[in-house]
Amino acid sequence: MLISLTMIACSAASSVADTPLHKWVDMAVGMGSVGFENVAADDAGDAAFARRLYLDLTGMIPSAEQARRFLADRSTDKRARLIDQLLTSPQYARRMQYEFDTMLMERRPDKHIKSDEWRNYLRQSFAQNKPWDQLVSEMLTADGTDEKTRPAARFLLDREMKTDTMTRDLGRIFLGRDLQCAQCHDHPNIEGYLQRHYHGLAAFLNRSYLFTDPKSKQTSIGEKAEGAVKFTSVFTSESDETAPRLLDLPPIEDPPAAEEPYTVKPDKKVRSVPVYSRRLQLAAAMTDPANVAFRRNIANRLWALMMGRGIVEPLDMWHAENPPLRPALLDLLADTLADHDYDIRYLLRELALTKTYQQSSQYNGDAEDSDAAHFAVSMLKPLSPEQLAWSMMQATSLTETTLKDLKAKHLAAGTEDAEKQIDDPLWQEETLHNALKAHVDTFAGLFGVVGIQTSRFDASADQALFVRNGAALQSWIASGSGQLTSRLNMLQPPDLIDEFYFSVFSRPPAIGEIHFVTQFLEQQPDDRESAIRKLVWAALSSAEFRFNH
Repeated sequence: MLISLTMIACSAASSVADTPLHKWVDMAVGMGSVGFENVAADDAGDAAFARRLYLDLTGMIPSAEQARRFLADRSTDKRARLIDQLLTSPQYARRMQYEFDTMLMERRPDKHIKSDEWRNYLRQSFAQNKPWDQLVSEMLTADGTDEKTRPAARFLLDREMKTDTMTRDLGRIFLGRDLQCAQCHDHPNIEGYLQRHYHGLAAFLNRSYLFTDPKSKQTSIGEKAEGAVKFTSVFTSESDETAPRLLDLPPIEDPPAAEEPYTVKPDKKVRSVPVYSRRLQLAAAMTDPANVAFRRNIANRLWALMMGRGIVEPLDMWHAENPPLRPALLDLLADTLADHDYDIRYLLRELALTKTYQQSSQYNGDAEDSDAAHFAVSMLKPLSPEQLAWSMMQATSLTETTLKDLKAKHLAAGTEDAEKQIDDPLWQEETLHNALKAHVDTFAGLFGVVGIQTSRFDASADQALFVRNGAALQSWIASGSGQLTSRLNMLQPPDLIDEFYFSVFSRPPAIGEIHFVTQFLEQQPDDRESAIRKLVWAALSSAEFRFNH
């Protein structure tokens, strides 16, 4: 029996309780075009699924042992079990830390809050599975005065409390709308982006300012009790004034003025604190159920994280002329996420369980490229700088050898409970991350883009030279105790080829690949070790390794 998209949208709240969300998602995706089942890609297969899932949920490829173990498992529920295993791992929290740090701060340099403190705050939040609306509320209400909550203030403080910067970024990151061109007039090209939308959002913030304590030199957020937002269109010369408001929701009017409007009066030496704060209304308004743009935006971003592109794309340009590809699907995801108290882990789990997520990246039959936009095929996703760094270190066995050395040093130090600690997954993740963080920072500095993030992938000359000649990568490929190159040099085909493909590509080699590698090694019998290094380098530099597929 066919179920229409309208029925899905109308029955989401009542029916999802009986039918898992991932099944509703597949139905919503599959009924968007005639003959969808004839063009939809086949299942990706266990090897591709495992590699994709490890990258999306832990930020690195599986080890050769993990990949082999998953392929050898014959149980019918192994994919669901792997999803649950990875979602509760310490690596998941780290992966979300990287992803949301990039989304929220867009690789800005440190200014007032150290990035390590901010990232630790994010990681702990995801480890606790903190609801998204709570996380956003903490970021928008923290003023930087309380050491316990200060890291959360980085979103505002490191934007220097500049009203224009904050207004644009709040609209883009939390509402899915880039309102910059509506600052001086209604948007000239997008009918639904109005000047009052921009200034209604700015009205939450225009009274706030950056305060630097003259003694401690620490920055925090101060606020004045007055300050209206008036605007004039440069096109029509019409003027207006607005109270704080989100898009077309009702404005939030100030309460009657108090006889004494300040808890702490303005002064050059102290941070002023008003009795009524407009800024503190922002978090409540942003996360209010009436603000449907908030839940649609995060649902769209989480879909893009897993599927490679948003239901609305670009992620921050939702308007009538650029509607969702599947409006009912997006509403289903957004409303169900809100019904589950903005549980990000829940939504990622359901998305990973879908056939849509688990399909191949190869077209089926005569499908055209346009079908990719309609989710008939899994899209190629360029690895983030952090994913690329960790995956290269995993493939070359640097993670394995480093962790082994760290465990030995910890045991040798004679620390109390050392034997118990080295078996703790959280201790292993944190210790390994700290040991290899400098390498990850190098990749982020070279492959990361400062400023507004896009989904476009363009390799630069510097990036190509780094992969070709970079000292770090060359040292990982060089022979050493436990390194991949050394292990391969101790093996003979076909074991060498099998270990090579599982270590780098998380899969067994195809027959043609076995013939190719065998022939390549036979052509260089006098310099076998050099030939193996060339193989490993070529694999790490390949498109198959550079993209999640």
